[in-house]
Amino acid sequence: MLPPRIDTKAVQAAMGEYADKDQTLAQRAAIYQELLGFVPPRIEARLNVTGALDPKMLELQESMREHGMYPKCFDVKTAQLMLFGMLLMDMSDAAQLHGIAARRGGASWEEMQAVINLCFLFRGLPAANRGAEILANIAKRESEAAV
Repeated sequence: MLPPRIDTKAVQAAMGEYADKDQTLAQRAAIYQELLGFVPPRIEARLNVTGALDPKMLELQESMREHGMYPKCFDVKTAQLMLFGMLLMDMSDAAQLHGIAARRGGASWEEMQAVINLCFLFRGLPAANRGAEILANIAKRESEAAV
């Protein structure tokens, strides 16, 4: 379950308009839209808040994220499967987002379960349970999107 969307009008009224001169808010959001099919609420908050208060920091954050998340030696599916597993080991709610991205990148249900199985070996039943819950939620999301 994703956190609720932010109130962008309240952010703009309190902190000002998005102020990055190099990329528009829509351009910054596009990579998330491509990767996930939507912009997650926390990322939407960071883009709006940091984009208004410290656009240079937002540029640095996004540059580092892009460099780290898209290494030349891995395809998107592989990188997202690894991130899914790393975040599941931490029991982070961000594991769901990277699970969605892995599926959009072409990961099969079998590959997703294999990552969960690896996590189980080192994190135990909580990771296996959380991983299964994430896959069930992704399956529901995909079935709803197909309608």
